[in-house]
Amino acid sequence: MNLLEQANEAYNKNFPNTTWFGKCIFISWYCDVGTCKFCYRSTIKPNIKNIENARRTPKSIFTEALLAKHLGWRIEFLTGGYNIYPIEKLADITKRVSEIYKNKLWLNLGVLKNEDINLLKPYTEGIVASIETINPKLHDKICPNKPIEKYEELLNSIKNLKKSAAIVIGLGEKDSDMDLLFDFIKKHKLDRITFYALKPVKGTPYTQGPTTEQYIKWIANARINFPKLEIITGTTANRINEISLLLKAGSNAITKFPATKLFNSKKAKIFEEEIKKSGRIFLSTLTDVDKLNELKNIKIESNIKDKLLGYIEVMSRSKN
Repeated sequence: MNLLEQANEAYNKNFPNTTWFGKCIFISWYCDVGTCKFCYRSTIKPNIKNIENARRTPKSIFTEALLAKHLGWRIEFLTGGYNIYPIEKLADITKRVSEIYKNKLWLNLGVLKNEDINLLKPYTEGIVASIETINPKLHDKICPNKPIEKYEELLNSIKNLKKSAAIVIGLGEKDSDMDLLFDFIKKHKLDRITFYALKPVKGTPYTQGPTTEQYIKWIANARINFPKLEIITGTTANRINEISLLLKAGSNAITKFPATKLFNSKKAKIFEEEIKKSGRIFLSTLTDVDKLNELKNIKIESNIKDKLLGYIEVMSRSKN
């Protein structure tokens, strides 16, 4: 039995034969740290003179929550960089998104203080630690102002909430670093992990992401070592042909794909074909325009409704 077969068997023994699309909802494009060498936000930070201009409008955030709820997407997490909102405002946004989505949320908002977590806790399912890469020396080089130790302190402080970590593959890690990751998962009793394949960003030192083989090796080994762990994997529009392999490697679900921009596009259809190829049942839709148009009749505040109708108009157009 090869690695993929072992991982698929471990998944099938512990989870239903289903999958879904996970939608990350960004609250801003700014990050107060902004020094991670692979990240898009490190390339735009010098150009942002007014932080408020990098914030998304609440109505855009709430509209994406409505879309997620109606189209069967799960909100992967609420995210958006460090120190973009006062904690009270952030709590208001989190509460409203949770109300619209009718479920508690995962939050990926940096190293939160205990008092901040307590304020957010009524609307929160779990906290995500953006570790990025687990090798300490590599991490210090790539994310010099995001020490792993601070995230470990965060995870150690969490009580009565689930815990997760986000890891990017393609930053220069070695296969031997898997042991470091698996020790980290055990140490902090993580409930979930999100893997991303590096998407090279112009203006950063990186020019290519990992091969599919490199990517699925991490996913499959994580599944074999942690049969009950929820594993989410990110894929971009340029990597959609690997989706069936990501699922066979033991992923529970797929995130990162630009679903609103590419709704009902050729690539969205390939995404869904890849799900079928894997043998899983897709609980979401990226192509059903009739389902999307049902939202035109929803009763919601007028400013959100106007924004929603704008999204629907763009998303329902035919695309290549």
